[in-house]
Amino acid sequence: MRDMTQNNRIKKSTNFPFSPAAFPFYYGWLILVMGIIGVWMSVPGQTMGVSVFTDDLIRVLGLSRVNLSLAYMIGTIISAMILTPAGKKLDQYGARIMGTASVLLLGILLIGLSGMETLLGALTEKLGVPDQVIAFIIITISFFLLRFLGQGMVTLISRNMVMKWFDHYRGRANAILGICISFGFSLAPRILNGMVQSSGWDGAWRQLGLGIVSAGAIAFWLIGRDNPFVCGMKPDSLKEVKIKASSPPSHPEKSFTLQEARKTLPFWVIGLTLCMHSLYVTAMTFHIVSIFETAGMTRIQAIGIFLPASFLSIASNFIGSWLSDYIRMRYIVLVQQASLLILMFFMNRISPGLNYIMVLIGYGITGGLFNITNSVVWPRYYGIEHLGAITGQIMGFMVAGSAIGPYFFSLIKKYTGSYSTASLICFALLLVLFTLGIRVRRPVHPDTRPAS
Repeated sequence: MRDMTQNNRIKKSTNFPFSPAAFPFYYGWLILVMGIIGVWMSVPGQTMGVSVFTDDLIRVLGLSRVNLSLAYMIGTIISAMILTPAGKKLDQYGARIMGTASVLLLGILLIGLSGMETLLGALTEKLGVPDQVIAFIIITISFFLLRFLGQGMVTLISRNMVMKWFDHYRGRANAILGICISFGFSLAPRILNGMVQSSGWDGAWRQLGLGIVSAGAIAFWLIGRDNPFVCGMKPDSLKEVKIKASSPPSHPEKSFTLQEARKTLPFWVIGLTLCMHSLYVTAMTFHIVSIFETAGMTRIQAIGIFLPASFLSIASNFIGSWLSDYIRMRYIVLVQQASLLILMFFMNRISPGLNYIMVLIGYGITGGLFNITNSVVWPRYYGIEHLGAITGQIMGFMVAGSAIGPYFFSLIKKYTGSYSTASLICFALLLVLFTLGIRVRRPVHPDTRPAS
């Protein structure tokens, strides 16, 4: 892989306080550990992390659940709109600087959010504006920052950093990353709930913030490095990697810019598939109890779908990630689209027995493969030189989808009495993407095409 032009901008201090090239083992595996920890630190900005604090925020702020959800949607959409330019800054300054800054700001934000009740009281008294108006503005801004820094930047930087340190072994690294993230995210709500029970909602946020600032930011600065080239190394291993002739190319001959990537079919088909996945799965998860009750099923049956599906998700993620080193990415994309179609089709007809099992299968497989199409496909198809800008826009698609989904489904339910119309619209849109997905091929950079 050729040297990248942006490396000259981020070589300073790469070997301080130690040189990654001097390690007796390949430094990329330590980067993988840091990437896992980085994504774990994003939990307070993820939906499952915010949900633990929802009831306390409703009580403290005096807002209705609808207004709190609206603030969450507005804040999330605004954060999605600025992820693309933020991704360009990642390309410019590298993972070490941007990661340390994002983690530090996330920790400071959490410490600040712990004083939200005091801030609300002070502003209400000083401005003389109804407290619900001020509360809505405060929580909207808070959600914007929390989602941008947590779900957006910290996650984006951590994943991209790992993907850059591996090339032919990228799928294997992603398999380990995906399994660790799945276990971490599955335990996070229980851990956060325990912190809230013992220290209150404000104490929990304060403890998280202090921990992230004092340990997380320092760890990212010490360990984080943008890519192996700035460290005088190559991806994958200290030794030369033997590649089978039948293996698909792990990177393009020349990296694409964001503008060049936008002109290719895979960028839109895969990007919008990820957006649709985020929209539908977030909406389904948000309204899962209501969806099952509408079909005459119980809350226990609704909640019971997540545990078995998580095991299937972990298995499909591991197998798919490993296979992605040896097969073409479009096959992974097509299977993910097909499993999401299965989920939509049978969720719209949810009932005990076969339909319930098919929902579980569709949910598990599409969730496991989502992590692959979200991580592995972009460096393989478009290279790593402008990876931040490209994945920043894709992350924006996903964040926007996750914000719109629950509100869209609730509106359909309000005016039609069921979620069926929402599911049918999503199914039809995804079916179009699946049809286009059959035509997806690894894009060829215009500068490397043979002259006609």
